[in-house]
Amino acid sequence: MIFLATFFVLSAVWPSALSVTRYSIEEEMERGSVVANLATDLGLEPGGLAQREVKLDIFHNKKYLDVNKKTGELYIVEKMDRENLCLAKTTCFLKLDVIIESPLRIFNIELGITDINDNAPHFRRDRVELDVSESATPGERFSLPNGVDPDVGKNTIKTYKLSVSEHFTIEIQTGSDGTQYVDLVLTKSLDREEKAVHNLILTAVDGGVPVRSGTANIIVRVQDTNDNPPQFDRQTYTINMTENSPIGSLVMKLNATDLDEGLNSEIVYSFTLYTSEKTQDVFALNPNTGELTVKGTIDYEDMKLYEMHIEARDKGTHPLLGQCKVVVHVTDMNDNYPEITIQSVKNTVDENISVGSVIALVGVSDRDTAYPYISMPFILNKSSDRPLHYKLIVSEPLDRESVPEYDIILIVRDAGTPPLSDNETITVHLLDVNDNVPQFPRSFYTIRVEENNAPGTLISSLSAFDPDLHENQYLVYFILEREIANTSMSMLFSINPENGNLYALKTFDYEIEKEFLFHIEARDSGSPPLSSNVTVHIIIVDQNDNAPVIVSPWRAHGSVVEEKIPRSTDKGSLVSKVIALDTDSVHNSRITYQFLQVTDATLFSLDQYNGEIRTMRMFSYRDPRHQRLVVVAKDNGEPALSATVTIKLSTVETAVKAYSDMTEVPLEYDIFSDLNLYLVIGLGSVSFLLLITILVTIVIKCQKPKPSKAAPPCRNSVISERNSSIADSTLVSNDAYWYSMFLAETRKGKMVVRQPVPKGSRYIVSSLPRGTGLTDTSGSAASTLQVRVQIN
Repeated sequence: MIFLATFFVLSAVWPSALSVTRYSIEEEMERGSVVANLATDLGLEPGGLAQREVKLDIFHNKKYLDVNKKTGELYIVEKMDRENLCLAKTTCFLKLDVIIESPLRIFNIELGITDINDNAPHFRRDRVELDVSESATPGERFSLPNGVDPDVGKNTIKTYKLSVSEHFTIEIQTGSDGTQYVDLVLTKSLDREEKAVHNLILTAVDGGVPVRSGTANIIVRVQDTNDNPPQFDRQTYTINMTENSPIGSLVMKLNATDLDEGLNSEIVYSFTLYTSEKTQDVFALNPNTGELTVKGTIDYEDMKLYEMHIEARDKGTHPLLGQCKVVVHVTDMNDNYPEITIQSVKNTVDENISVGSVIALVGVSDRDTAYPYISMPFILNKSSDRPLHYKLIVSEPLDRESVPEYDIILIVRDAGTPPLSDNETITVHLLDVNDNVPQFPRSFYTIRVEENNAPGTLISSLSAFDPDLHENQYLVYFILEREIANTSMSMLFSINPENGNLYALKTFDYEIEKEFLFHIEARDSGSPPLSSNVTVHIIIVDQNDNAPVIVSPWRAHGSVVEEKIPRSTDKGSLVSKVIALDTDSVHNSRITYQFLQVTDATLFSLDQYNGEIRTMRMFSYRDPRHQRLVVVAKDNGEPALSATVTIKLSTVETAVKAYSDMTEVPLEYDIFSDLNLYLVIGLGSVSFLLLITILVTIVIKCQKPKPSKAAPPCRNSVISERNSSIADSTLVSNDAYWYSMFLAETRKGKMVVRQPVPKGSRYIVSSLPRGTGLTDTSGSAASTLQVRVQIN
């Protein structure tokens, strides 16, 4: 360590002339550090000190220095702390005497010890607590302890610093003795409720190099003042309570808070003057806990709402208070039965009463809350001027035919648990209105009537239904007039006006009248009357009441037809053709043919559908000359009717010649003259209507046929012209047969002509197909054949 030694020589004024040598060193120098060379400074020989006695007398209880006899240097034996040696003195000197014997000499030495900054400032208390009222005003001062620094001079405390605070600062004042004093100054009002304790740090800083500092914790406790009133968390509390709650039941617990402390935060609860005495008789308030309980009877019918004004007051010197309002809604308990009163009612109304019509006035009474309701096509409308009165009105159209009577059950039910109710029944009868037309089960009737019925026969019963009542359902039946062929329906049919039974007034003949179509009306007796009608289709059902009539081959009644054929006739040749007519319906008039008797069954065959008789083989010499054939024509009726014809065939050796140049010749009048009258008399009743129909149809649909040539003569002189659907030409022996063939063939749409045969009195009847040949062969079908008859 480098140090500076200052040598001061002072001349004493005394006679002995003593001198003082002064040195100056810094404190805390290390051991062995040389303070000064005494031999040099005192003018002594360095080598001479070794032989002399040298003593160092230090005026202190501790030896800090010593002298090296060899070198004469004064050095440090023990570290010196200026603060321990001189305490609080600003200057510090260590005095010592150096005594050298032989000869005796005494030297006075003063060693000045200079301060270094080896001590940091500190406070005697490192924690300082202050109580400051929150009502203190800004600018108010609070003394703080001073810091202590044993160093002196510039190394001692130079200033103080305070940690950052928005409420406090410090001011430093210096006393007359130079001592610095620190004051804590309030710069902003305190609020204990905002911050109850302020922790500050005071720092003392010296002026040494390096700078040293010391700190103290300043705890400022803010003392409460009663500056906060009690506060409820809500201004208004709403509570729902059921009536008849037991006494002592807790309604709620009020909790007011006061930010102050101590007595300033202790709260007392009470009702204010705004709370009615009636409410205070029902509810009790604990002043200490704030518990609100029931102490009286709560009755919904007596009071539905309670309102309590409550205050919370603290116990401060000047008490502050806060207020709130408690609203208790009383919930109705189901302790009262509702009642229904029927004030006005219509028990009988027309079924066509308009929607919205009032049926009854209903009153409801209940100390509790009650709600009436109904079902069915009625509703309750609440009266606007009378809240507990309702109008029972029709909500939808009524129909007596669907529901003739309503039992309207009015139910009033409250909303309690369990719910209580009352009910009343109103019976409403609906009067009938003629609003339904008579109805038939079907819109169209098909009635089958067999021909040959007896007059007055019941053929059907047509009953309509009317769902109305009394005269509105009494029905009368009519036949709507309609004429057919100048004949009124009322002349053919009759209907019972009361029950709708339909009768036939005449006997019907299928061959004349086949069907009728007319309308029947059913009309009620209401006002105005309503009606409906139905279509009736009468179908005359054919009976098998006409037996077949054989028209070919023609024969007198009961007579036998005689025919002659060559014995040389080939196999399969047409011998004869039986034609029968039946005027019944198609089903009944379907005719089949069969042999009833035959001389030789192997010789002839009979087609059961067209009546053709053909040879099955050629004649032999063994075959009898005369053959007897009995043919029966049977219809398809049930039971079947039939007719028979007997044909006597005689075989001859001579063939009938034919000419290929046959031409159409006029029919001779004299042949037809006697036959016409006979045929009209015999067949008129059966065929008259048929012939009229055939002729009318022929005129409409047929054209005049062109003349046609006959086929060339065949081997047996039998003139034959084939047709795919009609039988071959037939040899005729007389005029009657020709006419019967004419009638039969015209039914099948054929052109029939008579041609002369040279050298004979017989004729050939040819059946020729029309270009548009008809297939209908029924007795009622009209022929489309146009016949030209010329009389010679």
